[in-house]
Order: sequence, then C-alpha cells, then structure tokens
Amino acid sequence: MADQFIKQGYYAALVLRILGLAESSYYARKKRIGQHDEPVTRIRKGRPCPGYSLTENGTRISDEQIKEWFVELTEGEENEYGYKLLAECLRKDHRLILNNKKAYRLCRELGILQKYRERRSKHPRRLPRNRLVTCPNQLWQMDIKYGYVAGRDRFFFLLSIIDVFDRAIVSYYRGSECKATHAIQVLGKALESRIQPGESLPTIRTDNGPQFISALFGDTCENWGISHERIPPKTPNMNAYIESFHSIVEKNLFSKMEYKTMEAAYESIDNYIDFYNNRRMHGSLKRMSPLQFSSWIMQFEDRSQFYRSL
Repeated sequence: MADQFIKQGYYAALVLRILGLAESSYYARKKRIGQHDEPVTRIRKGRPCPGYSLTENGTRISDEQIKEWFVELTEGEENEYGYKLLAECLRKDHRLILNNKKAYRLCRELGILQKYRERRSKHPRRLPRNRLVTCPNQLWQMDIKYGYVAGRDRFFFLLSIIDVFDRAIVSYYRGSECKATHAIQVLGKALESRIQPGESLPTIRTDNGPQFISALFGDTCENWGISHERIPPKTPNMNAYIESFHSIVEKNLFSKMEYKTMEAAYESIDNYIDFYNNRRMHGSLKRMSPLQFSSWIMQFEDRSQFYRSL
C-alpha cells in the first residue's frame, strides 16, 4: 500500500508516518526485492481558481455571475460570437477584467463554445405570459443571489423561491455551490410544503442561469407536470418579485455584515428569512408579514370581498 501512494507522488516520509511503518524497515525491504531504483513521478498541483474576477474599480464578480452573463449574451443577438468576443462584451458592458483563457474555460464549462452551436436545448425557452395572480401557489419566481465570505475569500449562493401572491419565501438553499440538483431539491421541498395532493401546480419562472437551462431541470419540471417559464435576456423586471427580495437581502443583510465563516453566513440567512416570512411588515400586504397576510385572506370565503378590502 505504501508503494502505491508513493508512486502517485506523495512524500514517502509522510506516507510511512501515516501507515505507522519505520523508514528503515521500508527501505530495507525495497532493497531486498530490488525496487528502490523505480522512478517516482510527483503530482504537481497548480494554484486553485479563486472563483471570481475583478472589475476595473476592484469589485469582485463571481464566476457563476460571469457564466450567467455569458448565457444571456448567447440567448440574444450576440449568439454568433465566439468566446473571445463574448469576453469583450463583458469588458465593455461591465468593465470586467477577464482574459481569454478564463473566458474559454467558463464557456467550455457551459457548453457554449462556438463549435457546439449546433447542439440545441432539449427544452426550448417558454416565454412568460401576463397573468392575473389571484391566490397563492399560482406563480413562483426563482433566482440565485451571490454572497461573499471575507474570512474565506469565497462566494456562496442563495437560491430562493418566492410566491408572487403572498410574497412568502416558500423554499431556499444556501451553499458553497449551486447546481441544477440543488435547484430541483429546493423546488421539491417547496411543492411538498405548499401543495396538497390534487391541487394545481404553480408555474415556475426563472432567468436563463445554467442551473435552469439544464436538461436535468427541464426534465424534472416536465416529469412533475410543472410549467417552466424563462424570461428573455436583460429583462429582470419580468422576475421582479424575486429580484426585489434579493435586493432587500443585499441592502439589509449582505451589505451590513462581514462574514468570517460560511456557517455564520448561513445562520444569518436563516434568521433573516424567518424574520421576513413571519414578522417583517410588507407595504403591499397591508403592512403584514407574508404569513400574517396568508392567515388574513383565509377569512374571505368570497374572493371578491377580499379584493374590495384591499
């Protein structure tokens, strides 16, 4: 076993110390069987990716946000550009310091390099339509917010789902990574907590982030019978309710706190969302919290009475 790890490039002294073997016994044995002259190839480990790039004024922009910008560009009129011109768009639009090497790596991770342009999405984008939301669980909006932990020099993710009618955060996720599987898990928890058997399923509205355009997320929505709408690029107003919530989180939480650990950031988010759902007064909800508003509207058997009371 020791030989196996040493051949992989780990230091012999460290391996022997972990396995509890004396160095003299190990080398004596190798000498007896004639293996001490075997070449050893060391594993070279490069500098880890920081996970962000800087703007010209020194603001950190996470790699996930850069990926979202790339996806938005490819969904628009810039869809004919290769990774070099896409990077140039971000330099001009966001004053981002981004070299072509990193742009190639991020575009490759997204699968949007020019040579893959013939590959079409398995689930074409269904554009949002105007609708009158008259009760809870008709329309949910879903999006991702990025936070920063100064003590770790790392970004973290907040993925939230808001009910457009009562403004409640029906489910959320916070973690050091955010993939399509996490989005599916959050959606599943929201359905389990808010939808009773036999009730109609809500429509889910998202932007064009990598998690939401993935085949896995599309397949899941299709299998569950959920209608998934994706807003056009550069139209955050069509996802206004979740964008508004995340701006509140940025203003009242992230901009005021300097986190030292991931755990401190997660605890802060948990406490704030509990306050937001249960106690924070909302101007558009008759100065009630989402939970209080939901309880209040239950007293109206006739929905027309409810609208007259607003």
